Order: sequence, then C-alpha cells, then structure tokens
Amino acid sequence: MRLGNVRPERVKRIARELLAKYPDKFTANFEENKKVLSNIAHIPSSRLRNSIAGYITRLVSISEMRSATANKK
Repeated sequence: MRLGNVRPERVKRIARELLAKYPDKFTANFEENKKVLSNIAHIPSSRLRNSIAGYITRLVSISEMRSATANKK
C-alpha cells in the first residue's frame, strides 16, 4: 500500500484556484509550472511555490490520465 503526500489545505486551495483560472497555462511538467507560477502569481516563498507547482503538476497529470483512458473506451 502506497501512502500519498499530505499537503496543507492552503496549497490545495491556491492550486485549484489557479488551475481553474489559467487551465491552459499549466502542464504535467513541474519545472514549467514553477516558471508559470512565478509569472502569474506572487508567492512569498520558493518552498510554497514549489508545493503549489507540485500539486498542480499532480492534478494535471491525473486529469491527462483520466482523459486518455476515457478516449480508449
């Protein structure tokens, strides 16, 4: 059994809001998402920015996997 990462609700809320507002700017690439975050939002620390970028990357990759499996059916 694999356990997931525990992320603060603040990270999740900010990530979901940004993903809803800018859905076409984010990809499944963490490094690109860090750069996009630096350009569109003022994040006070690099650690918080990295957490948000990581969660956005996870959400995008999950959504891509779901759409890929839906297209196979």
